[in-house]
Amino acid sequence: MDWDKDGDILAVIAAKSSSIYFWDASVNKTSHIDSGMRDQMSFILWSKTGPLLAVGTVKGNLLIYNQQTSRKIPVLGKHTKKITCGCWNNQNLLALGSEDNTLSISNHEGDTIRQASLHGEPAEMTFSVMKTDERSGQGENTVSLSVDKKILILFNIHDPDNRIDLTFQRHYGNIVSYRWYGDGYILIGFSHGYFVVISTHIREIGHELCQAHNHKESLNSVAISTALNKAASCGDNSIKIHDLSDFKDISNVVQLDDETKGLDQLNWTDDGQLLAVSTQKGTLHVFLTKLPILGSSFGTRLAYLTSLLEVTVSNQVEGESPVTIEVEVEPTFIALGPYHVAVGMNNRAWFYDLIDHKPGFKKLKDIEYLGTIASMCLNSYYAAALFEGKVQLHMIEGKDQEEKKQMKLFPDDDRKGRILCHALTADFLYYGTDSGNVVCVLVEDWETVSSYTHSVGVRKVFPDLNGTRLVFIDDKNGGFLLSPSNATDSCFELPNFSPTITGVLWDNWHSDRGVFVAYDDDKVYTYALHKTTIYGPRVVLVGSTALLFSQKPLLLHNGDLTCQTASGKTSEVTLSTHSFLKNSTGTATDSPPELSKQVAQALKLKRFHEARGLCQSSGSSTDWAEVGGACLVHMEVELAIQVYRMSGNVGMVLSLQGIQGIEDMNLRAGHLAMFLGDYNLAQDLYLSSGCPIVALEMRRDLLHWDSALMLAKRLAEAQIPFISKEYAVHLEFIGDYVNALAHYEKGMTQNNKIRWPPIPPSAPITIP
Repeated sequence: MDWDKDGDILAVIAAKSSSIYFWDASVNKTSHIDSGMRDQMSFILWSKTGPLLAVGTVKGNLLIYNQQTSRKIPVLGKHTKKITCGCWNNQNLLALGSEDNTLSISNHEGDTIRQASLHGEPAEMTFSVMKTDERSGQGENTVSLSVDKKILILFNIHDPDNRIDLTFQRHYGNIVSYRWYGDGYILIGFSHGYFVVISTHIREIGHELCQAHNHKESLNSVAISTALNKAASCGDNSIKIHDLSDFKDISNVVQLDDETKGLDQLNWTDDGQLLAVSTQKGTLHVFLTKLPILGSSFGTRLAYLTSLLEVTVSNQVEGESPVTIEVEVEPTFIALGPYHVAVGMNNRAWFYDLIDHKPGFKKLKDIEYLGTIASMCLNSYYAAALFEGKVQLHMIEGKDQEEKKQMKLFPDDDRKGRILCHALTADFLYYGTDSGNVVCVLVEDWETVSSYTHSVGVRKVFPDLNGTRLVFIDDKNGGFLLSPSNATDSCFELPNFSPTITGVLWDNWHSDRGVFVAYDDDKVYTYALHKTTIYGPRVVLVGSTALLFSQKPLLLHNGDLTCQTASGKTSEVTLSTHSFLKNSTGTATDSPPELSKQVAQALKLKRFHEARGLCQSSGSSTDWAEVGGACLVHMEVELAIQVYRMSGNVGMVLSLQGIQGIEDMNLRAGHLAMFLGDYNLAQDLYLSSGCPIVALEMRRDLLHWDSALMLAKRLAEAQIPFISKEYAVHLEFIGDYVNALAHYEKGMTQNNKIRWPPIPPSAPITIP
């Protein structure tokens, strides 16, 4: 029997029957055709790329059947004895092996292209690409086969006169199984328990790249999963799994003690999720090697798939014991809320109650939707399901009459575009459309409270726990931070946002409301929102952390990232951007450069108390200045006073104490910008405050006369004579007498223009 290329139709031949049977798995129906062959059929194989079926007989005849057109092509005398093995390549060439010790290569019409005699009976025939010095576009050009289970032959159909015969050491035993993998490598299993890796590169032919005695007594079969990058061998009642990148690493060993007669064959599914092993006594064992990585989080609680029909709910942060839910189907999505968990597939979802779970979890209901569910979100009372460009919002619990009332589809107008993504918080439903709208709906009354229009479509939205801030990813793979509740805040583009980002997680730690991570398959990028700074709100990239292979982040809490793995478990990853937390208690032992790096990380994350703790342990004067400056930037005046007092900067302490009582935020920010030496920013802030005259005073104190004169024209013309006089004194001192005279005259002219009270006649006019 053999499956077709799509895995829909199974073709079967049987002893003492001239019919070929077809079972269509999609409709569960069986049909058959008469092969027209008088002798018994012995071999059957579907093409890799088309609807062609090859059938061989015990007398060496061949039938090629086109399942699409029902055309049969009988080829008599292809071989003189029983056809035992064969394979198709991607170009629809058919290789056949027979008990007459010959190999034939035929086209899809059954015409013989090549034929070669062998020194024994062929078996295990496979088409592949042999490594050459020059890359060619000839496709699968090499047929490999074992002869008498002793020799491995590589036959190039374009160079039939130079075939390669590979022999191996006798103590390995017979060749029982082999598999091609990677860029022209072959893994070969031998009956005495050995497996060997060879390369087909012409320069490496004949050399063993790796050899291991995997099983003491016997080896029955080998298999390779390219999806998992792993190889498996079975023998001696055990299965051993290796990593293809390092065969010395045995990642797993499975013992089958009940199988006293030994094992037989093993193979992986294409996606590597299942490994099936047959035994000599007729038992079939199927092992789950990789779970679909399905998980969801709400707050500090997680729900993730731990078996094909089992979901585990845990909350390690709150110290809750994990509990499991036995589900009815293998889900394709999981959604978690504070009191419920939902699983589902296609257009159906099952809801379970997380509160009343003794004994067992209570299944509340299962709901069918109007289309295949792309994603689902839950909050305390509502579920929101996305399907076919719409979101259905409905109550999770409630009577039938209430449910009909408590249900609504978004958007209510098709002209508003298709919904591509959505998210649900305690109070708000967010969704993004292909027309670039990010819409916020108040769940309580289902009214739109805000809408932001982006230039291109919005693919994903990630609100924080309260729903006050939102990160979204657009169709151009750009990342943006939006504050829907504050119309004055603009939309910030995230700096250095990788185009491969697939998701975003907000930190659930109570003090880190503005910290989030964006992740792809390889890295996690930490971002922080600096909401209140003298420069205004902004987003900074703190750093990145490498992820291990096949890990999906689910939860972030105080720098600890909880990831789900393909084995159905979770793992903890400490972000490199939060490495300062281990030393913030005042016991740092790192080198000064490393300590300075940790201080900088803490400041980017607005963890000023931790940064101060690091400086107290072994910080340099530069580190203290860094912390103090950051406190000024973030307008943390009280903390800045403490930092500068500890570092011994008396002048800064006195200056900061002088502005402590100022409530005008722009005026306070202007003073802080002046302390940091950013005078242009300080001037802008002063001018936008309730006391703009301070900008003029600052420029006068700094002796910035040009700027002071310009400000005086706008703010206080009465001061122009005095500023001109002081400017003239300065110019005279440095020897610029011409400009000094001009400013003296300008001051006098301006003095008369503004009708300044005249000087008494008895008093002489003196110009210093």
